[in-house]
Amino acid sequence: MISQSSIQQILSRIDIIEIIGTFIKLKKRGSNYLGLCPFHNEKSPSFTVSAAKEIYKCFGCGRSGNSISFLMEHEKYSYVEALRWLAAKYNVAIEETELSPEVKIQHQVADSLYIINNFAQTFFSDSLFNTEEGSDIGLTYLKERGFRENIIQKFQLGYNPDSRDTFALAAIKNQFDKNLLVKSGLVAIRDDKTVDNYRGRIIFPIHNQSGKVTGFGARLIRNNDKAPKYINTPENEIYSKSKILYGAWFARTAIDKSDECLLVEGYTDVVSLHQAGIENVVASGGTSLTPDQLRLIKKYTNNLTIIYDGDNAGIKAALRGLDLALEEGLNVKLVLIPDNEDPDSFVNKKGALEFSKFINENKKDFILFQLDLALKEAGDDSNKKSILVNQIADTISKINKAEDFTKQQDYIRKSSELLKIDEAGFHTLVNKYVRERIIKAEKRSSFEVNSSFPTETLPFQDNSESISLLNQEEINEQALVKCLLEYGQKNWNETQKVADYILDFLEKEDLIEDKKLLKIAELYKVWYKDGLEPGSKNFLYHDDHEMSSIVVSLIQFPYEISEKWKNYGLSVPGMEDTYKDEVETTINYLYLRKIKRMIAANQKDLEQSKNSDEQLTLIQLHQHLKTMEMAITNKKGSVIFK
Repeated sequence: MISQSSIQQILSRIDIIEIIGTFIKLKKRGSNYLGLCPFHNEKSPSFTVSAAKEIYKCFGCGRSGNSISFLMEHEKYSYVEALRWLAAKYNVAIEETELSPEVKIQHQVADSLYIINNFAQTFFSDSLFNTEEGSDIGLTYLKERGFRENIIQKFQLGYNPDSRDTFALAAIKNQFDKNLLVKSGLVAIRDDKTVDNYRGRIIFPIHNQSGKVTGFGARLIRNNDKAPKYINTPENEIYSKSKILYGAWFARTAIDKSDECLLVEGYTDVVSLHQAGIENVVASGGTSLTPDQLRLIKKYTNNLTIIYDGDNAGIKAALRGLDLALEEGLNVKLVLIPDNEDPDSFVNKKGALEFSKFINENKKDFILFQLDLALKEAGDDSNKKSILVNQIADTISKINKAEDFTKQQDYIRKSSELLKIDEAGFHTLVNKYVRERIIKAEKRSSFEVNSSFPTETLPFQDNSESISLLNQEEINEQALVKCLLEYGQKNWNETQKVADYILDFLEKEDLIEDKKLLKIAELYKVWYKDGLEPGSKNFLYHDDHEMSSIVVSLIQFPYEISEKWKNYGLSVPGMEDTYKDEVETTINYLYLRKIKRMIAANQKDLEQSKNSDEQLTLIQLHQHLKTMEMAITNKKGSVIFK
């Protein structure tokens, strides 16, 4: 866990213009900065960044947030990963807290492996370009495969010399620990001697989501029937093949923008497609898809198109990932490359335009493709068809997100038509598998499963659409908390600040019902009573991401009054002139709302009362409440209810 002192050091050095400017070009416009939004395609810039408020907002797609949420959205980092990225950028030494000795050792090993891999990547790239053997064998091979030098450098491809221990000697000379070198998979110990593990091979560095080299894939060049074609890094503290997709570091932005991920099998497929300008592509590395890999794809998009060879092995490999992809809520399509081709050879023969056209025209729905294929295999065999019906029902039952309910019903309808069975009966069968899955999940879990259709919420998601649907009462509760954040430290009168005025009202009256907003107000009160001068910035980088996201949505984006108004000799009131009116109007509205509810409750009691003395008391209370109501509505700026 990163210590609070380290977090505060990181946050104190944040420059949102510098951070966002690392990824997109920003141009100063008044006191703000403007650029093309990285989250959606646009020609006219609507992505606005405020240095003073330390927030950004796109007025095109509605995305908003702070420096950390930008890194989480754009780079798909976790909160901790974003903090570590910022720490590296601003040279802040991170202190870890509450770590056991075992965990500390694990972190040290991981850091050492990253350093070793970085050294190895540089060594292999240098060997490829700057040694006679690398140039004659490795570089020649890559160029014969059609790879240009710029794409080779982009993916940091390299070459390990064919001699017994060239890399091992270089690593030991640089004082790397032999045990860690073995753990990294780069070397092996044979006859008590350290030897290279990847000799005579093209090296493909594998990057994690932070761009660090976490492992390698080494491809054999010479013909050798006994040696495996590829050798990959063994599982260690930083490399787990089930959690990594080759090329994801280079493809993340393109996947996000195109809202589609193309999945291929091999390293060379990814490199060739990138070279052709098709960059939203990753590779599974020849392994079956895992839940972690699918969740990684889902961070960028819900649309997955699997592109595999058209042979039987390719089809079976593609189908292995089907159920897992459906469980993750992905929209899955399948494209099979014909004529014994793979994506690498196909794009080199046909070109990028023809390749893209072929993909778009030959996408097949995954479930219906599987069903069609299985029906052909089953033929007229009733037993095989019966098994198939259950298999398809089980597959469809794994579409278990609430938002995918319509899609599930559509699959039930189409599948029952293809299978030529009763739709209602098939629907019942699908529901049977759903129930069985829920029961199994309940047995595995220590907590009670409340729903078979869990929904997910992302941190820092934009609230602009949902806010427009809120009723007026909720909007005014938000307005009061916004006033507290924006104007709390401004003077209300000679003895009070705005924060005193608002907090006094909140202490006397229950004006806020929304628990999330109330939590913000309560935390503000604690900080204020402790002598701090809290504002929106104190909440922007709070480790409670939901709270931070709400505050971002509440903050008023700074605006500037056009100089053209001066030509008309008009005086346009600014925030300094209007903040008191805004605070008082907001409180009056919420107070009036409370009185309205009291009047309604009192009226109900009056209707139900049969005691004359009690009725008289209720009538007097009604008159008192109406007097209070009239007093508030007569105040400047208040809203009168009908």
